[in-house]
Amino acid sequence: MEKILVQHFYEALTRMFSGFDHLPEFFPEYDTDRISAVLFKVAERMKDNYPYHHPLYAGQMLKPPHPAALLSYALAMFINPNNHAIDAGIASSKMEKEAVSALAAMFGWPTFLGHLTGGGTMANLEALWISGKIHPDKLIVASDQAHYTHKRICEVLKTGFQSVPADKNGTMDPAALDHMLRTSSVGTVVVTLGTTGCGIIDPLPEILELQKAHGFRIHVDAAYGGYFKLASNLDEKTAHAFDLMDRADSIVVDPHKHGLQPYGCGCVLFKDPEVGKYYKHESPYTYFTSNELHLGEISLECSRAGASSVALWATQQYLPLIKGGEFAKALEKSRSAAVKIFDRIRSRNEFMTFFPPDLDILVFSLKGSSSAEISHLNRRLFDQCARSDLHLALLTLPKAIAEQHHDLEWNSDGLVCLRSCLMKPEHEDWAERIMIILLESVSVVLKRAVNT
Repeated sequence: MEKILVQHFYEALTRMFSGFDHLPEFFPEYDTDRISAVLFKVAERMKDNYPYHHPLYAGQMLKPPHPAALLSYALAMFINPNNHAIDAGIASSKMEKEAVSALAAMFGWPTFLGHLTGGGTMANLEALWISGKIHPDKLIVASDQAHYTHKRICEVLKTGFQSVPADKNGTMDPAALDHMLRTSSVGTVVVTLGTTGCGIIDPLPEILELQKAHGFRIHVDAAYGGYFKLASNLDEKTAHAFDLMDRADSIVVDPHKHGLQPYGCGCVLFKDPEVGKYYKHESPYTYFTSNELHLGEISLECSRAGASSVALWATQQYLPLIKGGEFAKALEKSRSAAVKIFDRIRSRNEFMTFFPPDLDILVFSLKGSSSAEISHLNRRLFDQCARSDLHLALLTLPKAIAEQHHDLEWNSDGLVCLRSCLMKPEHEDWAERIMIILLESVSVVLKRAVNT
């Protein structure tokens, strides 16, 4: 298949450059043999990686780009457009606007202000920067299970930040938030739909009810989970939260996670286009060739790879963002794989679980008498699975959450658990093989533990 795709890529490259055939010819001088030698060295160095593309890689949030995205990105890089100003990326700027409009429509926003970013961190920074502009003397709050960068971003912006305790299931505790709203001046509540650690959904419906009384902004960090808005096999509570996303003031989603894009590609969206006034700036050498809005006029970043927008636009052409479509069904397969493997793990005496998956991320643990012993066993299981080519991840679950699920002797600050992001649709078909390797690895680890 790769050879066929490369052939189509060459044909597309020829077609693209035919648009410049009217220009005088010139021939850049490259030593192709030396380039080939370096390329082969790169290929050898890149073998030193986990097999992120394979279904037996079920660890971190790493999902291979779709071939439509990968090849479109590479095609655009032969021109290397910059989407800061239209004259630096004429076609790619238009493609970005179309692609971002499709994302906004997925969340129910026909009118909005938004653009792509270098990743979720930059997208969240822009959203919280706008929050600080609107409520300059008020706190920004997020669950203590939200991404760590929210606190760091607020430090950079010199905006007050406070963490809201999570409940036993890792979601923001509405009662704790209510108390904070009554005792502090809160301007923005960050609602995470798909926490990085556990894939947990914060209680957006309850937070919206609190908003009626307290009038704060809501920023939805859906960097990981946003695309699950299209999935039809979520549980009722999770689906309800996604259905209410259009009531947020701003949303972040990362196409380089479940959107099948190369790194880095994030997206920030604002419901009210009027927030564009906060971006206004002078650039005496940039915005002259078009009266149309330049993306750099609504972005904190300057130079941005136009290839990212080309890749996203191409992927959305191939896989439209519609419920019941091919893209949505692939997400449903990831969710189905997580539920299937979670049910198998929960039925086994060797394991303990904490909460069922809201999306496609699992957290589980071997059993033991103390937190330190269990953490040690889980690290050994992580290593043993890797020796059998099953690659998982590790997560330290806070004592405040873990102790509400299992009665343990606590002799460590947290509990090191196994974590698995089942992001690939192929994981559903590979679920049984994953369980076989996992159980074989458990047998090895527990046998060694008895012998030592």
